[in-house]
Amino acid sequence: MPRDASDKPRVARSEGDRSDRPRTERARPDRARPDRARGDAPRFAAKSYPPRKPRGIGPTPTSNPHPARAAAASDGKGEPQRIAKLLARAGVASRREIERMIEEGRVSKDGVVIDTPATLLTSLHGVTVDEVAIAAPAPMRLFLFHKPAGFLTTEHDPAGRPTIYDRLPADLPRLMPIGRLDMNTEGLLLMTTDGGFKREMELPATGVPRTYRARAFGEVSQQQLEDLFDGLEIDGIRYGAIEANLERRTGRNQWIEMTLTEGKNREVRRVLEHLDLKVNRLIRTSYGPFYLGDLPVGAVEEVRQNDLELFRKSLKDVK
Repeated sequence: MPRDASDKPRVARSEGDRSDRPRTERARPDRARPDRARGDAPRFAAKSYPPRKPRGIGPTPTSNPHPARAAAASDGKGEPQRIAKLLARAGVASRREIERMIEEGRVSKDGVVIDTPATLLTSLHGVTVDEVAIAAPAPMRLFLFHKPAGFLTTEHDPAGRPTIYDRLPADLPRLMPIGRLDMNTEGLLLMTTDGGFKREMELPATGVPRTYRARAFGEVSQQQLEDLFDGLEIDGIRYGAIEANLERRTGRNQWIEMTLTEGKNREVRRVLEHLDLKVNRLIRTSYGPFYLGDLPVGAVEEVRQNDLELFRKSLKDVK
């Protein structure tokens, strides 16, 4: 049966276009989406994030600094960092995967196997992974991917189920997903070459909003959705503020838009199930200032470097 046009992810619209929403909906002028020509402009809307918290200037002096820090200070090199962090930023793998590689003895420095991810280095000079030298990291890149339903957000699946890497073009660089989407969840998935940026984006403290559209079976009122803004606890797990709005009803199916910043495991589904709703379709439509728009299912689009730099400057410092 052909899919009804109303089920497709919508192109981002400005706040003034949503005249069909309930009057009780909160006004959200900060999320107004700029008009753009279909397919020509980037799927990016600049947004200001909360100001950075004041911090002390420079590292805190210690009476007995780590040898790597003392050596770096004496020869004028930059501040040393954990090798797992450096390798993640070089796009080798995520920090967790790199820690496993180190445990397996696959990472070396000048021919000597590194046995702890806490090893401090000022650069990756002389570092090898599986006896392959690590080149200086290329500039970070970010891609938008319209994930289809039915694919796992993982590189390998022991059960042999299809993954997002089965759909990604072969000519792309090695990419890591920023956050996960369940197998049956579709929509915007950000992919990056930089493990450090991936981690920064996923931290709840960074406060990057994610927006979803859920089609759910059951009955719910706008007031019940408004109450989610105060947060709630389900089975001992505390969920923070969620901005939710009832878009429209189709029979006993409700289309609900939800914006959250924590991104806990299966958060949208669990919250709606707590309201006695059964989610039968879930689409992520935006992550931070990046929008799904009319990007075709399975398609990939790279974010322009200028837009990426503007966004990074807006992020809170979560070091």
